[in-house]
Amino acid sequence: MIDILAFGAHPDDVELAAAGTLIHHIKMGAKVSIVDLTAGEMGTRGDAETRAAEAALSRNIMGVQNRMNLHLRDGFFENDEASLLKVVVAIRHFCPRVILANAVADRHPDHGRAAVLVERACFLSGLPKVITHFEGAEQTAWRPSSVYHYIQDRYIKPDLVVDITDSFSQKMEAIRAFSSQFYKADDLGPQTPISSAAFLQFIEARAREFGRSIGVEFGEGFTVERPLGITNLMNIQ
Repeated sequence: MIDILAFGAHPDDVELAAAGTLIHHIKMGAKVSIVDLTAGEMGTRGDAETRAAEAALSRNIMGVQNRMNLHLRDGFFENDEASLLKVVVAIRHFCPRVILANAVADRHPDHGRAAVLVERACFLSGLPKVITHFEGAEQTAWRPSSVYHYIQDRYIKPDLVVDITDSFSQKMEAIRAFSSQFYKADDLGPQTPISSAAFLQFIEARAREFGRSIGVEFGEGFTVERPLGITNLMNIQ
């Protein structure tokens, strides 16, 4: 059983939008793991092997316990039974209290599709009659208590913002672990919407924008599918 399981359609999705939140909770003693749905093999820069090495480096920078890749087809995975069951297996393997998932809608169509896939798998994972196995052993049903969707390229008004001021610099280090993807001064590779220095400046600006909304320096925003439940109004920042 872990505290937080973060899903990303591609390696680097979690880093860009939710790494600060993961690092912040790890510092507080939380157990955290990541599941990448695809190997990011359709990316313009680098390949699946490069991305796997970068993802492993980023995991170590963040202090994440485990990182799993489901090897769905980048750009082509669907919200079908086979994909759903792979996600259910991952959820039941880690038994997380909280799940973080892709943005509900975004520039890259994989992101919104992954959001729906993970949300639906969370429900199916709690049904005992959905039978799955991991390493030959039958799994038991498990449903997380909460699912939060991080915010990616396109702005979405957040339902909650996490203060990541204490972990922002480490978040940026985790992002830069994907060196084939993001800006380097001597890089002569093909240019993409995320390879320029301006994109990393955008990531910082977004974090400052979310942080400002709750009166801190840096933040990460999330949306929810159901209302948040609290027991003490005094705990709201």
